[in-house]
Amino acid sequence: MDITSIIGLLAGAVALIGGFIWEGGSLSGLLQLNAALIVFGGTFAAVMISFTASRLRSIPAALRLAFGSNPNNDEEKAEEIISMAAITRRGGVLALEKRAEAHPDPFTREGLLLIIDGTDPDQVRQILELEMDARELKHESYAKIFEAAGGYAPTMGIIGTVMGLIRVLSNLSDPSNLGASIAVAFTATLYGVASANLLFLPIASKIRAQSQSQIHTMEMLLVGILSLQNGDPQHLVRKKLSSFMSESASDERSVARGFL
Repeated sequence: MDITSIIGLLAGAVALIGGFIWEGGSLSGLLQLNAALIVFGGTFAAVMISFTASRLRSIPAALRLAFGSNPNNDEEKAEEIISMAAITRRGGVLALEKRAEAHPDPFTREGLLLIIDGTDPDQVRQILELEMDARELKHESYAKIFEAAGGYAPTMGIIGTVMGLIRVLSNLSDPSNLGASIAVAFTATLYGVASANLLFLPIASKIRAQSQSQIHTMEMLLVGILSLQNGDPQHLVRKKLSSFMSESASDERSVARGFL
């Protein structure tokens, strides 16, 4: 579990609710089930209309990507590739066969098996880049679901507020309750705007950030695998992979592509 995401959600909720109570508001005034039903039910319905059933079934996977732990072990993977370079220098890429077949990472395993089978380097690069593009496209489809929800939620909040005001204005027989009724109506807008900016849109951004991190790691592995196929010595493989350890390399994919 990614602790920063959980802390961020809790901090946002505490900031909003705490600020409201600090100004003299009551917590019970924020708890309006009818407003929650309109906003979250309406947002869920709009998302269902916008995406196919197969896309919606990917929501659990998207949440795992956003909130799951994604440790930065690029250095460990780079050292593994560098150690493989010593093996290939002594016994060729065929010496990696057993290690490749048992490798836990599917991308690394696929790349190693390709070079062991004697696949042309250009084809190896093309196949692995297609795998990277497919991974990135899948993650982007995850993010778009929550991005859409973040767009619908504020609108549903406005709809809920308008519906509440219609109810208030249709019953003006008791002016003493007018202020409280209007306040309840505006709770729907609060739910819509808060959920969009504290939940849906941040999740979409986190998915893209996690995706970028994974693609960066795959780019590094691709460079390393092609170096193994080329028979590069350890010091040259280390030099190529060292650029991926810098923060700027993770932000600019073009830098990584330059080594291929």
